Amino acid sequence: MSEYIFKLPDLGEGTVESEIAEWFVKVGDEVAEEDVVGTMMTDKAAIEVSSPVSGRIVSLAGEPGDMIPVGAPLIVFETNGGAAVQAARVEDAAVSKPSESPPAPKPSATLKVSGKPQRVITSPAIRRRAKEAGIDLMRVRGSGPGGRILRKDFDHYAREQTPASKPWAPETTEVKVIGLRRMIAERMSTAKREIPHYSYVEEVDITELETLRGHVNGKKDQSQPRLTLLPFIGLALVRALKQFPQCNTTHDKERNVLIRHDAVHLGVATQTPDGLKVPVVRHCERRSLDSLAAEIRRVSEAARDNRIRREELSGSTITITSLGKLGGIVSTPVINMPEVAIIGVNRAVERPVVVEGQVVVRLMMNLSSSFDHRFVDGYDAAAMIQTMKEMLEHPATIFLVE
Repeated sequence: MSEYIFKLPDLGEGTVESEIAEWFVKVGDEVAEEDVVGTMMTDKAAIEVSSPVSGRIVSLAGEPGDMIPVGAPLIVFETNGGAAVQAARVEDAAVSKPSESPPAPKPSATLKVSGKPQRVITSPAIRRRAKEAGIDLMRVRGSGPGGRILRKDFDHYAREQTPASKPWAPETTEVKVIGLRRMIAERMSTAKREIPHYSYVEEVDITELETLRGHVNGKKDQSQPRLTLLPFIGLALVRALKQFPQCNTTHDKERNVLIRHDAVHLGVATQTPDGLKVPVVRHCERRSLDSLAAEIRRVSEAARDNRIRREELSGSTITITSLGKLGGIVSTPVINMPEVAIIGVNRAVERPVVVEGQVVVRLMMNLSSSFDHRFVDGYDAAAMIQTMKEMLEHPATIFLVE
């Protein structure tokens, strides 16, 4: 028998330390090579860590929420002889990057590969819920890519396992603020503490825009995805930013420099089972309506399914956020640092309004936006939203070539 020390590898993008998000093993457990033993959280994503060797776990570096420097011991294994031969490839083999998809088996509770149970594919949040509920994820049928267990799959299985005569008992649970939730909390606190937010709300009559959207969708084949309002709003934002480049800007805090971007890399705030993520649609200024819609849909779905690549979660120059039907009347979105502006989309509702002296029913929607008042004057912020309003109320102007 010999001892093997697995050190935390570099998880990319100059990471110097990572947070332990979750352990799937404990001291004394026997594991096989490539078994997933836990997840580590970087600033961009949760990354699964697999065992580099087969053996018994002697010690773990810490508890969920602890920060571990790159190169520090993460797990100590007791192994049979020959572990040293495997060490040369540990740094690369032990980390599963979010962009890599595992083989796509058919969902099954009893899948086996070479006599070992097939690895369960799901998010750290669902693993945590399963652990708290005492549910074996090998028994849950996943409907996501490669048999991935989605939130709806877990919820459905949990409901089936709870008899109607024994409803879930209300209880108090302490939830440690770690992982993505900790990062969200820190970023929100920093943004509100350091940025003087200037909020501006304007109502927009999108009756004509909705008519156009319905017409375009009516021309599509049944197999093609329907357009939502978001790509129209995104395209209007791209056009408006040509007149207001100070809003398509990021602030380099260390150098105290404002960087104005020619390209529009649009952050799309997306609610996921693991918390809020902001995937990025790059070069929106080069995209058509259909291209923008398709890319918004792709990155949002990838973020929800935890298939998003780390590089697709950074580099945005301005962010748009929408709660869809839950959008309410007004919101005060928090700026996504280091950007200087965020556009909030509220719910569209029919309301009576006065048009040319007559009361008519129109489809109305508010844009609730926030700006960094250090770098964007209130007049310019209001003028940019007014420019978007004009284009959305006369949607043909969105597509005029300047």
